[in-house]
Amino acid sequence: MATAEQVKSLVKAYVDHDEEKFKTVALQIAAHEARAGHDTVARDLKKEIDKISKMKPGTYRIEPANPLFLFSTPSVKKNDLIVSTDLETRIERVLTEFRNRRKLQSYGYANRRKLLLEGASGTGKTLTASVIASELGLPLYTVQMDKLVSKFMGETSAKLRQVFESMYTDEGVYFFDEFDAIGSDRSFDNEVGEMRRILNSFLQFIEQDSSDSLIISATNNQKLLDKALFRRFDDVLHYDLPAKDEIYRLFEYKIGSFAPYLEITGRLIDEAVGLSHAEIVRVSDDAIKNSILHESQINEQEIIDLLKDRHLLYKGA
Repeated sequence: MATAEQVKSLVKAYVDHDEEKFKTVALQIAAHEARAGHDTVARDLKKEIDKISKMKPGTYRIEPANPLFLFSTPSVKKNDLIVSTDLETRIERVLTEFRNRRKLQSYGYANRRKLLLEGASGTGKTLTASVIASELGLPLYTVQMDKLVSKFMGETSAKLRQVFESMYTDEGVYFFDEFDAIGSDRSFDNEVGEMRRILNSFLQFIEQDSSDSLIISATNNQKLLDKALFRRFDDVLHYDLPAKDEIYRLFEYKIGSFAPYLEITGRLIDEAVGLSHAEIVRVSDDAIKNSILHESQINEQEIIDLLKDRHLLYKGA
């Protein structure tokens, strides 16, 4: 068992982003376990530490603070993402190609790693980026658009260059949410010269990028995007409001384990039609919280009332 001092040193190394210190303390813990006769634990620890040594610089999970990114290590899985069968298949293809990218490269092919996700808000685009990162064991770097886009001429393009350089040194999933902030159509009358230069820079960077990182851009409105963008992406995934079978699966996934007695009826599904995945999840969460707070069972009418409330919010918008 690691000593209290070793645990403190390990945590401090993490906070200080000191990769060498982290590795050193981990080796000390492994040696301590070996001396204590815990050979299996010591061997397993050393095996994991060896993986750190083999990683390319920057791929280790302790990451320096960078205001351009929100860094995370998602733990969501494919089963947490409820989308159409077509989208499931296309996402699985991205995962399979990444896992077998060296094999593809040996035959002169590249894996899909530049994706554009398009669809209404709340339909699973952001969750898809998290799922891909989690399934591949990669960190997720969410590009903060408010930090990226600057009013000063040339500064945004310079920051974009930093982002794409990071893709080589820090392998991961790079997620550009609200991508239309930099990818708007250059032909729009209200587009200023600087925004056109930013888009041109992005087009150049993404076309030249040959890192192992995955690039995922998401937009709620494909029509706003410049047409030149589409051929730069390996795949474009379209997200729609959930169909009835997806609504059933969402309710089953969110409420089924908490309230197995509740039947997901056709009436319940019909009332949910027109709401996004995120809204149905929110309704489910609200029903569960009400059940906990009032120590009562969830009933169909309660969920229907919550669904109607969500619909009314949009009628008044």
